[in-house]
Amino acid sequence: MDIVINGIHYEVDNNTTILQACRRAGIDIPTLCHDDRLEPFASCRMCLVEIEGSNKLVTACSTHVKDKMVVYTHSEKVIKARRDVLDLIIGNHPLECLSCDKSGQCKLQDYCYEYGIIESSYLGDKREPYVDTSNPFYDYDASKCILCGLCVRVCGELQCTSAIGFEDRGFDTIVKTPFNEGLINSKCVSCGNCVSVCPVGALTPKAQKFRHWETKEVQTTCSYCGVGCQLNLIVKGDKVVGAQPSLEGPNDGLLCVKGKFAYKFINHPDRIKTPLIKRNGKFEEVSWEQAYRYIRRKVIEIKEESGPEAFAGLTSARCTNEENYLFQKLFRAVIGTNNIDHCARL
Repeated sequence: MDIVINGIHYEVDNNTTILQACRRAGIDIPTLCHDDRLEPFASCRMCLVEIEGSNKLVTACSTHVKDKMVVYTHSEKVIKARRDVLDLIIGNHPLECLSCDKSGQCKLQDYCYEYGIIESSYLGDKREPYVDTSNPFYDYDASKCILCGLCVRVCGELQCTSAIGFEDRGFDTIVKTPFNEGLINSKCVSCGNCVSVCPVGALTPKAQKFRHWETKEVQTTCSYCGVGCQLNLIVKGDKVVGAQPSLEGPNDGLLCVKGKFAYKFINHPDRIKTPLIKRNGKFEEVSWEQAYRYIRRKVIEIKEESGPEAFAGLTSARCTNEENYLFQKLFRAVIGTNNIDHCARL
């Protein structure tokens, strides 16, 4: 079908939302509550657009295109509406950007800058402070929550845990665990997927002290099991300071608690980075060449003295499938034994 966006004709498929059509056309539409993996929620109202012939603005994330539809994404009416939405949001939001861990990667901060919102024109009551620090891996600060619902929906619809939900109505609405017993006493599995999708600083990892503009992201494969989840390690200088799920790969933007929070072994001072050989009762660092020569010599000696059945091998799920294949091939074809096992066998 044919639609017109900002004066330009585009061909789009049936059952396409205005937001999808605009993104495919390279037109940026602001969103705070949208996630491509979830059904449209249309709660933040930031994606409002104008349709020719309609008396009211519509949300681009939940409105499907129609043939010959004429859409304006940045008209004067639309810009004013988005500014009003931001004005209302920060009216009940602490402006602590200088000390907020999310500064530099906060969508609310970015949109306020884009639309010229410095402070709210609304004065009145603020939401009662509520902070949940019971989870060992992340904190929740309700004063910074914009009630976009992403954390609740990802937890319920994608993670299928439903550990959190909306409580109360209207001004008193807040995200909490059942019976307000805290995250540590809920069904929360500490996967951190709620933290990954939070567009503001309401959900933040513990002990996170860095500025996002000082970091870079390096995509890699999680080493904790054989699923092959893709993640982006957040690197500052030569140190890994965080992890964020990648939308690529089998995990579709989700991680478990290990993939999200158990990255600190990379920089741990006790991590072995070079081969060790025990001499006179003490381990000494050696080169890889020395280590391979030592292994080869000992394998030949033991095989000649006791036969191949004296060997046994245990490999790890942290290795790739290819590495595990080569490991078992080494034991079966070179050493000549089937004494080999894997820590994640079924």
